[in-house]
Amino acid sequence: MGEFTTLMARDGHEFQAYLAAPRSRPRGAVVVVQEIFGVNRSIRAVADHYAAQGYTAIAPALFDRVRRGIELGYTAETTQEGLGYMKQVGREQFLADVGAAINAVKGSGKVGIVGFCWGGTIAYVAACRLPVAAAAAYYGSGIPKYLDESPKCPVIYHFGEQDASIPPATVAAIRAAHPAGVFHTYPANHAFGNADRPQYDAPSAQLALERTLAFLAEFVG
Repeated sequence: MGEFTTLMARDGHEFQAYLAAPRSRPRGAVVVVQEIFGVNRSIRAVADHYAAQGYTAIAPALFDRVRRGIELGYTAETTQEGLGYMKQVGREQFLADVGAAINAVKGSGKVGIVGFCWGGTIAYVAACRLPVAAAAAYYGSGIPKYLDESPKCPVIYHFGEQDASIPPATVAAIRAAHPAGVFHTYPANHAFGNADRPQYDAPSAQLALERTLAFLAEFVG
């Protein structure tokens, strides 16, 4: 189990991040980037899992830019609330916060980034802008907004074939813009990797996790 720690971004913003350390010498580090529901139980569990795999894992609380301590559940109302918070955090702000998280764990070795939904989009942008060795983007519906930039590290993508927010044409556009990426689709909906959400699909989530762990092992350590 990890714990929250305080970080400072380059613009002076202080914020919380959930930090989980491995039990032995780290093989590298992983930044875990939240959905629009904050660094809630699900995101902390992801960080704990990567720590159990030998990585120093950190999940920056990006909504601290709006209000500290935001942790949401999964209802229509909280989805709208989370979308509202997301719109108040700009690209330069989330890059500054993710950059601070990278700096906090880079002593563990190479740093990878794994993001879900909004975090999947942020993982793509981080691969273009920040010093990460590899990125895993789960169902990042906002990626098309940033296709004018190209990743500078290997990226693995996970998409659900039943995800109405990311239709096949969108996946094809991302693939065309980044042909070097590793693309996987699954017979599942959006958020299939989150065990706390109704869209969870256990076989798809497990396969995506196995692929991500193999990917990180190759490029991070």
